[in-house]
Amino acid sequence: MDSTPIPQRSFDKIIEEQIKRWQIDQKKKYKNPIRPVITLSRLPGALGSRLAQKLAKELDIDLFDYEIVEQIATSANRSQRIVESLDEQDRSILNDWIDALGKDHMWSYQYLDHLTKVVGAIGAHGYAIIVGRGASYILPKEVSLRLLVVAPLEKRIRNLMDQYGIAEAEARRQILRTDADRKAFIQKYFQADMLNPLNYDLVINTDNIDLELAAKLVKETFNTRQWYDYNIKLK
Repeated sequence: MDSTPIPQRSFDKIIEEQIKRWQIDQKKKYKNPIRPVITLSRLPGALGSRLAQKLAKELDIDLFDYEIVEQIATSANRSQRIVESLDEQDRSILNDWIDALGKDHMWSYQYLDHLTKVVGAIGAHGYAIIVGRGASYILPKEVSLRLLVVAPLEKRIRNLMDQYGIAEAEARRQILRTDADRKAFIQKYFQADMLNPLNYDLVINTDNIDLELAAKLVKETFNTRQWYDYNIKLK
């Protein structure tokens, strides 16, 4: 809704290119401290995807939109390839994260199992923004900056009307439907209230804060936070 759909044939190319970059970076990346991730949840029409794109460009980190994460999570083959792109140490970190999550969640859904591994693998690679798909509830808070982007309903409706040139009634219908879908997704898979501010580190209201200021706030937090060291020390 708040991003341009990616053609189906492009997903495989995007995923293959990302895996190649990770494989090249294996020899370059440092292990200490953890490589942090931004997770971004958003209400439809609140300009969350535009903020994610801006942050990815200005911080020079990878962007995984919800559509890309969804495509990987619904394919067992893609999910396996993403996990296999990790080195031995990062796979160990991923297993630790999943084991910790298992204490509080029942991972009985095949889709949720794939989703957890995909988001966890992206988190273990680090330096990325993950939009939606419950990433804020999967990755440990010690290694992720968790954002929620909101705006009043009428503002979001106007944003959608401006972006897609649609009538107010249609924009309202799409906003309310997507609102319900996203809240239900988080409740179903993570037994959580998507709008509970305690589940996030920063809540940004784009009715009062424009994207330029929002990006500055996020970058300052991202660059100055003391990230927890999950990794072993280099020999």
